Amino acid sequence: MNTKVWKVDKYVDNLENNPQVVDAAQYLQENEVVALPTETVYGLGGNAESDVAVEKIFAAKGRPSDNPLIIHIADKQQLNAFVTEVPEKAAVLMDAFWPGPLTIIFKKKDGVLSEKATAGLETVAVRMPDHPVALALLKKCQLPIAAPSANSSGKPSPTNAQHVIEDLNGKIAGVFDGGSTGVGVESTVLDCTEEIPVILRPGGVTKEQLEAVVGEVRLDSALLNEASKPKAPGMKYQHYAPNAPLYLVNGSPSFLRGLIAEKQKEGLRVGVLTTEESVEAYPSDVAIACGKRSELESVAAALYDTLRKFNQEKVDIIYSEMFPNTGVGHAIMNRLQKAAGNKIISE
Repeated sequence: MNTKVWKVDKYVDNLENNPQVVDAAQYLQENEVVALPTETVYGLGGNAESDVAVEKIFAAKGRPSDNPLIIHIADKQQLNAFVTEVPEKAAVLMDAFWPGPLTIIFKKKDGVLSEKATAGLETVAVRMPDHPVALALLKKCQLPIAAPSANSSGKPSPTNAQHVIEDLNGKIAGVFDGGSTGVGVESTVLDCTEEIPVILRPGGVTKEQLEAVVGEVRLDSALLNEASKPKAPGMKYQHYAPNAPLYLVNGSPSFLRGLIAEKQKEGLRVGVLTTEESVEAYPSDVAIACGKRSELESVAAALYDTLRKFNQEKVDIIYSEMFPNTGVGHAIMNRLQKAAGNKIISE
């Protein structure tokens, strides 16, 4: 299969009727899968009402079929077709954070969406992306679009079109190049089917931001429980992993320098994921600054690109600093722990 590449300036007027957008939307209407930019990461989109399209998404990614997909919409009215109700707190959150990096879980109506898209669950995860190209495509194709991240399953999520091409060229119908994404980590997934909303996946909207709008919000106890049936994308299986084994280091810079020296004596090529403040502190073979520790949003934005850079550097082992488990740091640590398979070395 030849993978087509569309490119358009996301700031042009009347994007919905741009010939590139019209062409890509037609592919979606014909149940082909198309990678599209969002404000979080690139998504691999397909018609959420079609088993054929959803099967193509799973096949391209090599993704286990018991992992539900997020449904993307461009208009809140689309919810009426496939959810049984919009709880009051969900409506308030939609007004506050849509379009944006918040996915909300609703109870679903049967018989509308592909059962494969929702992994047979009684709920459905929905969001409205905050990216001009994604919104234009969604409006043009007039379909709910299922879209997990547009990468090979388990690998770091793609934050630009080149990442998508590296993983999926020849496996999908097309890639819509809309430039680099902004947030850099996936959306927050919030279950609004209970009285107190529950975060199933931390992401671009923080717990603190949610609580400022609707009061108490809980963190799901199963965030790291791999045995449970996933209610949301990203809750099961190792994700985001670079090619070399990744270890999180809970300790001082001198402790980390000792780990580096030990592995270099064994003849291994060592990489360190750090920040701009500390990139000169480590005598590793490859030290990559992943944003600024003083600005955790910059770490989130650079995280997946940094993990992919270590693949290009062909390191044998990667050590990563750890980050505060507050605000967007919670999402960063969630992704790093999954990328490392929960391998942590403590001082």
